[in-house]
Amino acid sequence: MATDGQFEYESILCVKPEVNVYRIPPRASNRAIRAADWKLDAPDWTGRMRVTARGKVAYVKLEDKVSGELFAQAPVEEYPGVAVETVSDSSRYFVLRIMDDNGGKTRLQTRRC
Repeated sequence: MATDGQFEYESILCVKPEVNVYRIPPRASNRAIRAADWKLDAPDWTGRMRVTARGKVAYVKLEDKVSGELFAQAPVEEYPGVAVETVSDSSRYFVLRIMDDNGGKTRLQTRRC
């Protein structure tokens, strides 16, 4: 018997061939996130971004440009939501909330598609 979503196709919604990723330190207060607070000239990682959808869930996938190896992904069930946050001082950047292999949260800033 098939499990829920087993036969759903994954559709590619958007591909951005080059994105920059910046590691963001934990937020100290409820202050809005600002892109100007990070070293935008020194990204921590550069690669490709693909936005895909399977069923009712979209996935923002960050991949190596050459090998396609997955660097990180964030499932997006609703927007705005916990997985994707806007940046208060720019429409070109957004924040992804991803889970590392140990279940810890990591926030990455990247360019908008």
